[in-house]
Amino acid sequence: MTDIGPFLNLLGKSRRMVALTGAGVSTLSGIPDFRSSDGLFSEKYGSLDVETIVSINFFNKHPDIFYSWARDYWFRMETFEPNVIHKTLARLEKMGKLTEGIFTQNVDFLHKKAGSRKVYPLHGTLERGYCTNCNAYYEYEYMRSFVERGEVPVCSSCSSVVKPDIVFYGENLDSTMLRRAESAFSYADLVLVLGSSLVVNPAASLPYLSIRAGSDIVIVNRDSTYLDKYAQLRYEDLGSFFTSLSDALDDEALTR
Repeated sequence: MTDIGPFLNLLGKSRRMVALTGAGVSTLSGIPDFRSSDGLFSEKYGSLDVETIVSINFFNKHPDIFYSWARDYWFRMETFEPNVIHKTLARLEKMGKLTEGIFTQNVDFLHKKAGSRKVYPLHGTLERGYCTNCNAYYEYEYMRSFVERGEVPVCSSCSSVVKPDIVFYGENLDSTMLRRAESAFSYADLVLVLGSSLVVNPAASLPYLSIRAGSDIVIVNRDSTYLDKYAQLRYEDLGSFFTSLSDALDDEALTR
């Protein structure tokens, strides 16, 4: 078990907490990350780099190849379940501690599946898609029904390609989402950075806004980050940390 006593002290004092979650949070549920030694970027799809396949220019030209690749990675989300991290964050929100919500770099919807309400997907979500021509929205299940048949999802109205509502390489983050994030991280008094190595901007720069505002930063991540030297607390093992935290939340004193 992890000694989280120092963290519990920060948690008890906090009135405005926010979390940034990255791929490391969902790997405990079995979803592969991108950048680790055995992540998706370490593999090829035929002769193609995965980083190429998830770029917007490539998708626009070859949606069939993207969906063929994504069938085994992103279109079986219904088979994954929230882990102790997702569940504990949902519990913190319900307790009134995670007031500013979760800003996630993940495109899965496990935070919502765990019961969190204030979830802001910085890089979009596979929960829905939209027509690239008429902008009609479609749910994950609609897209998955095509992908499972080895087909490209198309709009039921105009037959144009349906794109997952995720931010591909070469696309900008939603400006409204980004402004919301910047406001939350500037306002929070306690920031959790979870399972992110903080290498993909602009999400990676959000905790720095908190540092400039004098907030407490807690980083839980296997690999080092550029903000480690600013963190009040630094842990490596997400599973151990959140198992210990989940147990500690049974102490009713933390809810006061």
